[in-house]
Amino acid sequence: MNNDQIISWLLNGDVSIQYQANKDLLKEDRKDLQKRISEEGWGKEFLSKRNSDGQWGQKFYQPKWTSSHYTLLDLRNLCIVPTHQLIKESLDKIVNECKVQDGGIGPAPPDGKSDVCVNGMFLNYASYFNTDEGDLASVVDFLLSQHMKDGGFNCRSNRSLAVHSSFHSTVSVLEGITEYEKNGYQYRVIELAWARKQAIEFILKHRLFLSDHTGDIIHKDFLKLSYPSRWRYDILRALDYFQYAKVPWDNRMKKALEVLARKRNKDGTWNVQAKHPGQVHFDMEKAGKPSKWNTLRALRVLKHYNLLDQ
Repeated sequence: MNNDQIISWLLNGDVSIQYQANKDLLKEDRKDLQKRISEEGWGKEFLSKRNSDGQWGQKFYQPKWTSSHYTLLDLRNLCIVPTHQLIKESLDKIVNECKVQDGGIGPAPPDGKSDVCVNGMFLNYASYFNTDEGDLASVVDFLLSQHMKDGGFNCRSNRSLAVHSSFHSTVSVLEGITEYEKNGYQYRVIELAWARKQAIEFILKHRLFLSDHTGDIIHKDFLKLSYPSRWRYDILRALDYFQYAKVPWDNRMKKALEVLARKRNKDGTWNVQAKHPGQVHFDMEKAGKPSKWNTLRALRVLKHYNLLDQ
């Protein structure tokens, strides 16, 4: 398939894929499609799993992939309308019930410590869904308190005194900071912008997947294109973040883009290469098969950096 045919294939997918393909590949922000995300397909199905108490799963973070936390992240990534009233009610409940002493959202409130990855993801979807700035202030304080000297973040920094940043934590926090900035929040925004620049440099310094000391692949799973990503890092998640945040072209992206190009199928699509094990509400796509999610994300990366063949 050529690129026009691939886009047509995407436009025959779930309405959330249709909306993002129009917005990101055709530069048409079809609000009519966005409105339908809550009314049909994957969006409607996620919303249908909401419990009578306003949450999903058993608790904020249990069971993992069917919890309120990961369901809200999935809904944010569908680009469902950010003013959805039921989602606002669920987020208000989390803010009121799940903060712990350090100011972050705790996986097991009220005891225990916050988790950097969880709070990066929370800041992402809470900002997208227009949570009150006052409710996000302590989350911002917690994340900035965990910013590491090498530029990134690590979910073990406040638990086992990690000294080197984690790619998983860093990309989660980057997504959160960028969504916070995009939605016009002002609390400590200058400090967040500085942390964002340093965290981006941390990933670029490693050319997205290589040791800055040996040049070896840091972890083979960084090269597996999974979706949903959950808390895990991979090169497509990083590249898709870069295009969303409008990070300027940097030659240190080139190696990862070469890997991405090699993973492309002969028909021009990309597969879901891995699924993170665990209970799910439902499977949007099957591992080992052509993926509209990964194809959409890869194409918008290539388009943003003017690498999409005509």
